[in-house]
Amino acid sequence: MLVLKNIEAGYGKIQILWNINLKVKEKEIVCILGPNGAGKTTTLRVIAGLLKPYKGKVLYKDKDITNLHPYERFKAGIAFVPETKELFPYMSVEENLLVGFENSGVKIKKRDNIEKVFELFPVLKERRSQLAKTLSGGEQQMLAIARALVSEPSLLMLDEPSTGLAPKIVGKIFEILPKLRESGLTILLVEQNVKPALDISDRGYIMENGKLVIEGDVDELKNNEKIKSVYLGYGK
Repeated sequence: MLVLKNIEAGYGKIQILWNINLKVKEKEIVCILGPNGAGKTTTLRVIAGLLKPYKGKVLYKDKDITNLHPYERFKAGIAFVPETKELFPYMSVEENLLVGFENSGVKIKKRDNIEKVFELFPVLKERRSQLAKTLSGGEQQMLAIARALVSEPSLLMLDEPSTGLAPKIVGKIFEILPKLRESGLTILLVEQNVKPALDISDRGYIMENGKLVIEGDVDELKNNEKIKSVYLGYGK
């Protein structure tokens, strides 16, 4: 579904990504793991069209989308939930969800899609008239994900969804992601919370200093000695 070919990117003269080659197959959960500053968020920004690469290609459903604008990628089915969430604080939960339909091409399904995300996140239904800024951190993260889902994306990209959240809330969010995959959604997950990310993923990549240094299916990554010692806290 998604292929990055020899991507190099950065901000001005500061290069962040070096020769990134990455694949995400349809109906997979693929995680990108690594320390702060490794280039994980920059990779998602390139895919979303928020950052143009210096070189390389972004292919989505066998089409070159390297030069498409972010709204064109969104309309094609790529939804990006950034770490900052970017909610509208003085709009209600329901109003924030309605924003998710803009440029999506599924406006006719507004009510049905909102009810579907309320089934996934019952607390949002209870808070539907509440201002986004009054929600807890976990509820805001749920709203950010729900807003992306109402547009019926094919690919959902999540940037550090567990940041700053209590373990119980993190657990709830990570319970929902496999359900979304079972419904046919493809997910690219950037996380520092390594163990829960590996527990729900099919494959993964380890990124360090702007380069992908390890890749494999989940069993391979869990048994990799470097990952066990550096990222999971155990090993030889």
